[in-house]
Amino acid sequence: MTAPGQDAGAGHIPRAGQDPAPQAARDPARAWEGFWRDAPPEPGGVFWDAAPERTAARHLPLFADHFTGGLPLLDAGCGNGTQTVFLAGRFRPVLGVDLSPAAIALARRLPGAAAVDFRAADLADADVAARLHAELGDCHVYLRGVLHQCPPEPRRRLAASLAVLLGARGRAFVVEPAAAAKQTLLGLMRRPGGPPARIAAVLGHGIAPMEMADTAVAELCAAAGLSVLAHGSAPLVTTEPGPGGGPVELPSQWLVVGRNG
Repeated sequence: MTAPGQDAGAGHIPRAGQDPAPQAARDPARAWEGFWRDAPPEPGGVFWDAAPERTAARHLPLFADHFTGGLPLLDAGCGNGTQTVFLAGRFRPVLGVDLSPAAIALARRLPGAAAVDFRAADLADADVAARLHAELGDCHVYLRGVLHQCPPEPRRRLAASLAVLLGARGRAFVVEPAAAAKQTLLGLMRRPGGPPARIAAVLGHGIAPMEMADTAVAELCAAAGLSVLAHGSAPLVTTEPGPGGGPVELPSQWLVVGRNG
């Protein structure tokens, strides 16, 4: 996944004793492009790139009854496409969009990628959202772990684009780390040997997660004219092993949003 329009700002989780996210502050697109260009191509090499059976497959029962009408499905901030290809086995057509061309290049190499239309674009750009809606009509959107990597203004723009993409009939499944996830991340960063390699790779490209209140997603959606149709909590599974050997899981919250009318 890649955060559209991500840049540095107050409230991020910084590297201890280091300047937080200098590269992302200068050029967020360049920071994400550098990250995905250097990312390991093998499955599980990226912190959030857990296998679909631990991620999208667990999310599917939460939103499947809302994603009706045969609308296109758009995976927003699709990254290297792991979840997008899984979703393409359940919905058609499926479009994966990411800010980084390098991420899209990785996605297109996946087995099953031929079933997905992968494109590099910034969904926080209102013109991009308008063009996609003009092309595809109302869409359903899968948005996993993207908003928390954006400061307030890009978040607002992305929520506004989400409303454009959904139109009158579309629904979005939005899942983000809860505020409590900060302690889990800080615990990983404070390990005696330093941050795990998968986290160090993110921070090393000047990308840092931003703190976000648990009410923020619903508030962003409401400001964009969207209503919360369902909500709950479910862990976001990572690829980082925990003390017991299983993957580290971040507390998260999920919402299904759309227009009531």
